[in-house]
Amino acid sequence: MKINKNDTLLFIGDSITDVGRDRMDGKDLGKGFPLMVASHLQSRYPAKRLTVLNRGIGGDSLKDLKRRWEDDCLIINPDIVTLLIGVNDTWRNQNDGVELTDEELDEFESDYRFLLKSLHQRTDARVILMEPFVLPYPKDRVGWRNDLDKRIQIVRKMARDYQTELIPLDGLLNAAGIRDGFSYYTGDDGVHPTVAGHGLIASSWLKSVDE
Repeated sequence: MKINKNDTLLFIGDSITDVGRDRMDGKDLGKGFPLMVASHLQSRYPAKRLTVLNRGIGGDSLKDLKRRWEDDCLIINPDIVTLLIGVNDTWRNQNDGVELTDEELDEFESDYRFLLKSLHQRTDARVILMEPFVLPYPKDRVGWRNDLDKRIQIVRKMARDYQTELIPLDGLLNAAGIRDGFSYYTGDDGVHPTVAGHGLIASSWLKSVDE
C-alpha cells in the first residue's frame, strides 16, 4: 500500500486507538500509535502534506462503531482507513459470564462486513485491518481466547474477502510478550498497550505501507 501526496489517513476503533484524545478537537491524535505514526510520516515526508485523524472511542464494541461509522468515517472520505475493533465485544461477554453464540458471531461478521462494504461503495479508501488481541497477563485472560480467536478469524476472513492489508497484532504482540514479558507491552490488563506496545503497533503499521 502506497501513501500518496495529500492523503487523509483515518485511524478508527476503540480505546487502543483513542488513548486519551480530546474528542472536542477533531485534529487531536491522542497519545498512542496513531500519534507515533503521524509523527514519523509528517516529519519524514513534509512535502506529502498528509492529514492524520483519530476517531477511536474507548469502550466501543463493533456495534458501537457501526452506529457512528457514517459520521466518523464515511463523511470524512479518507484515503487510508486503519480499523482495530473487537476486543470489547469479548471483554463484555467475559464480564457478563456469557458464552459466545453462533448467532452473536454471525452478527459480528455481518456488522464488520457492513463497515467494509459501505467503505468500498462510498469511498476509494485503501484499508488496513488490525487483529484485536489479548495477552495472557493476568492469567484469567487465557479464558478469553475461545471468544476472541473466533473474532480474529472473522477479521482475517474480511481481509481476504475485501483484499485489504492485515496486521496480525495478536500474534505479533504475543510473540513479543513471550520474549520480553507480557506486561511490558500491555501493562496489567493484557489489552491496553504500554508505550512499548504502542511503539510495536506503530512500527508494524509502518512496515505494512510503502512510504
